[in-house]
Amino acid sequence: MAVSTSCLSWVPATASNWKLKLLPFNEPSTATSSFSSSSTINCSIERISRDEGIYNRRPLLLGVGALATSLLGASPLFAEEIPKNYRAFVDSTDGYSYYYPSDWREFDFRAHDSAFKDRYLQLQNVRVKFIPTEKKDIHEEGPLDEVVNFLVKHRYAAPNQKTTIYDMKERTIDGKIYYTFEYKLSSRAFSRTSFATIAIANGRYYTLVVGANDRRWRRYRDMLKVVADSFRVLDI
Repeated sequence: MAVSTSCLSWVPATASNWKLKLLPFNEPSTATSSFSSSSTINCSIERISRDEGIYNRRPLLLGVGALATSLLGASPLFAEEIPKNYRAFVDSTDGYSYYYPSDWREFDFRAHDSAFKDRYLQLQNVRVKFIPTEKKDIHEEGPLDEVVNFLVKHRYAAPNQKTTIYDMKERTIDGKIYYTFEYKLSSRAFSRTSFATIAIANGRYYTLVVGANDRRWRRYRDMLKVVADSFRVLDI
């Protein structure tokens, strides 16, 4: 069974209109919250308001026993598949998921659908956005090297920034195609290195970017790579 199927098969059909942040079973919650937590599962669910065109975030406390039964019944290995010190973010309404470091906190990043950042280093963060497209998969954008070079030089970089692309790769998981690449944007005053993963599904062009200040990149690169490689698009 491919990774994306085994990690995400727990999402119940009745949760199709919700966003879920699921914490590992063996790790207590460190996120601040106005509702009580459980030593077994702690999750927050956010309702999306389609009519208003924005997200109305309403943390709710579910019956933990019922939720645990649903998760374990659907995928007994789900908790083991979340890497240690990470949490899973699953948006079953907008059709994507990824892991993020367990000590990061959610924040609003302009024009993005979801975002998490380091508690103390705000420039060390992950964010996801999507735009409509009529294309069916990322191959329709072009070959890997052409797409990556165009994005980094003409979409991600400001006019005064120098671009460096270190690595790029293509993966196919459960029939979905992903381009993941590592790149650096630098200017006189500041440099930042990032991973990006892009994919097309559900009539949407998805982009995940996770990065850090260039001075901290060597130390945190492997941790951030887990985030970039974990990105999955779901059928909605």
